[in-house]
Amino acid sequence: MRATVVVPVLKSRSRGGQSESASTRTPESRLEEATGLAQAIDLDVVNGSIVPVNDPRPATLLGTGKIEEIKALLDERDSGLVIVDHPLTPVQQRNLEKEWNAKVIDRTGLILEIFGRRASTKEGTLQVDLAHLNYQKGRLVRSWTHLERQRGGGGFMGGPGETQIEADRRLLQDRIIKLERELEQVVRTRQLHRAKRRKVPHPIVALVGYTNAGKSTLFNRITGAGVLAEDMLFATLDPTLRRMKLPHGRTVILSDTVGFISDLPTHLVAAFRATLEEVLEADLILHVRDMSDADNQAQSSDVMRILNDLGIDEAESAKRLIEVWNKIDRLEPEVHDTMVQKAAGANNVVAVSAVSGEGVDTLMEEISRRLSGVMTEAKIRLPVDKLALLPWLYDHAIVDGREDNEDGSITLDLRLSETEATELERRIGNGPKPDKEDWER
Repeated sequence: MRATVVVPVLKSRSRGGQSESASTRTPESRLEEATGLAQAIDLDVVNGSIVPVNDPRPATLLGTGKIEEIKALLDERDSGLVIVDHPLTPVQQRNLEKEWNAKVIDRTGLILEIFGRRASTKEGTLQVDLAHLNYQKGRLVRSWTHLERQRGGGGFMGGPGETQIEADRRLLQDRIIKLERELEQVVRTRQLHRAKRRKVPHPIVALVGYTNAGKSTLFNRITGAGVLAEDMLFATLDPTLRRMKLPHGRTVILSDTVGFISDLPTHLVAAFRATLEEVLEADLILHVRDMSDADNQAQSSDVMRILNDLGIDEAESAKRLIEVWNKIDRLEPEVHDTMVQKAAGANNVVAVSAVSGEGVDTLMEEISRRLSGVMTEAKIRLPVDKLALLPWLYDHAIVDGREDNEDGSITLDLRLSETEATELERRIGNGPKPDKEDWER
């Protein structure tokens, strides 16, 4: 289908009366992204327009002059679909469709269309369907009148029944309730999976980032997996988990999540919460950024805002987040060298190229270093005079196995953090020095 992309740039009034943009994104970057979103579902974008809007109209958002100008472009290019990169009310959407005699969808509708195409698992489909139904609920418009009102009560004496739109809304609400129940089961299943993973001492590392930042390419580079990785917005939707080995032999689980995007609809975030909870459970979060994109700073802010909405505040993210500056292979040599030096001198930053592999070894070392305080396995024999440590061990470690020896000592298989392991060594060291085999890791 031939499509036209319209990017309204709303102006907000400052206290001094000066007009300033209501968005931190540049209009050009918004147009490029909206075009990319349209192309992600195989639309033929024949025209893109940036439209300044000084006084948003409640009925149409745009002014009459711009509406007529865009209508002429639609007729000239034979375009039957208009994508407005801005939220539209149901009234605005209906009025614009009448004015342009074309199908109109807003940014939320476009993202939902892409998610509907990308969802490949039952879970992903459920989440997309729920978000789509919540979006449609307020946009029911009937094009016929013979079913405007159904007869209520019994026989001819019955009063007026519910309108057809009311009946449709009721059916939609029933479907929403059913989907929410099914998603509750998905959440419970994921919780069971996470509980099983907790029984195995493998830390979780989650990849997050703006859509098309290169997460899936980096995921494939590190794990050797075959996840779809294309130069396309929302190339992957459903989360993928793989085991990988760190440089010192430790096994971790790497999770590739759905890409984030600016102005992500609230109900869409809510619908995908079951998937995004993988990020909340992660021991370490890799925030992948496309440093070749001129708008990468605004993209980074959008990602951090969504993480904050999920419950990961700035203080927490500083403890378990690594910024991965990706796509440095696309930079000019001078810019590349400067960025690599800047990353090397910063905390929690690694510059990489997921395509060429540059910097990936450094990233793996940093992951290994950061996870050293997560969990470690230990086998310990407590002599009789150290059995008082048992309550402390059960409070501060995970006891996977216990063997009561004939001499009264106890052998334990433990999982505990490096910090707790150091504390345990200190506690065992107090009093009579244990034999070397008393502490094995």
